[in-house]
Amino acid sequence: MPAQSPLFTDLYQLTMMQGYWHHGLHAQEAVFDLYFRKLPFQGGFAVWAGLEPALEGLEGLRFSEDDLAYLEELGQFRPAFLDALRGWRFSGRVTAFREGSVVFPHEPLLTVHALLWEAQLVETALLNTLNFQTLVATKAARCVLAAESSRYGGQVVEFGARRAQGPDGSLSAARAAFVGGAVGTSNVEAGRLYGLPVSGTHAHAWVESFPDELTAFRAYAELYPDSTVLLLDTVDTLRSGLPNALTVARELRERGHELRGVRLDSGDLAYLSCRVRGALDEAGFPEVKIVASNDLSESVIASIIAEGGRIDTYGVGTQLVTAGGEGGGALGGVFKLAALDGVPKMKLTGEPRKSSLPGAKAVWRAVEADGSYALDALTLGEAPRPGDRVSDPTNPLRFSRLPGGLTWRPAREVVMEGGRRTLAPEGLPDLQARARADLARLPAGTRRMLNPHLYRVGLADDVAALRDRVAEELRGHIQP
Repeated sequence: MPAQSPLFTDLYQLTMMQGYWHHGLHAQEAVFDLYFRKLPFQGGFAVWAGLEPALEGLEGLRFSEDDLAYLEELGQFRPAFLDALRGWRFSGRVTAFREGSVVFPHEPLLTVHALLWEAQLVETALLNTLNFQTLVATKAARCVLAAESSRYGGQVVEFGARRAQGPDGSLSAARAAFVGGAVGTSNVEAGRLYGLPVSGTHAHAWVESFPDELTAFRAYAELYPDSTVLLLDTVDTLRSGLPNALTVARELRERGHELRGVRLDSGDLAYLSCRVRGALDEAGFPEVKIVASNDLSESVIASIIAEGGRIDTYGVGTQLVTAGGEGGGALGGVFKLAALDGVPKMKLTGEPRKSSLPGAKAVWRAVEADGSYALDALTLGEAPRPGDRVSDPTNPLRFSRLPGGLTWRPAREVVMEGGRRTLAPEGLPDLQARARADLARLPAGTRRMLNPHLYRVGLADDVAALRDRVAEELRGHIQP
């Protein structure tokens, strides 16, 4: 991947950098937390994705002479400041959840400890990368959970390149979808860049380019005898596509090959897949897979399964790469200053839900005796103990006491120190495996598509007390 440009940021990040530098504030030690306030898709979890490309971007961030020349052209930046940027690089520490982890609102997913001007510059790029990939990985996980709920099993392939938000969006979505559980992509460039399995069938145009459907099917099978998947609905799925596909399947078998699959791209997918499955099985082709496409989402997949559909692979496109559907569109992650030179900082604001949590915080995850996840808690350092009180981040009056029998472990770790990654990059199959394992450890109700159980994230008393103290100090500055 090409190196990330330091100009991939909002203008105000650069003007603030110059302001910090001009006033001698740039070298203060800052702590920024990245988190989101609301789960996407009205769901019960999110799958954390995009960390590896984000760290790669931080590690290689430099101002080139072309970058500096462009900034000079803008007329807002002083020569001395631009000269200072020549030796600039990110040298901070990053603490984060490992990519593929399940994560929840109001907990710092990633914390940057760095000089103030360093931390300020990277906000936009971090949010861009992590918000989008986490959103898509979460959507993919929901689609996969829906597909796997069938007693026949099912898998998801990302099919969305043509409807994604530009080439960068398409590639990022393919990567994130794999982290979330998709088994491959139709995007060949994503396959090359990320080592993803690539798959596809043919389009209706292939059939329309031949004198008739059977001739088109035969031509495709002749060219790809061991990987043929035939699209059935160009003319009529049951009265033309299916019988012609069976003819080609028999001809392939006579030549020592097997038809790989058939694809349904329109109509009542539950009904059609049952009819096609029955015909394939009756004709002696039980191993031929049925692929479905046509604006699928987790809710459509769930409805197909509920109606007895017999689909093996769901090609999910638009709804996946654009993260569409109820509660989709954007994750809404934010990047807020939590401390400066050891002094806790917070955004108070007139909208309580948008207030931030001050101080450098630790995130802990409680594990039940059976290995399942129970809740997460934020402290100022020490692990929670039985009997400790934790409160709801959105409602201080709602609190509970922690039970015994839980094992608490740090939910995050240092992934970058001195601007260099502390851990070797992980392969996408490893990230996918982590996501799958983490999802399996959630309470079953948290994985539900509709009205999920809300996984608890609690504030320890030390965090809540610090928030209240800093808020009171800020209120003291308000004019009567």
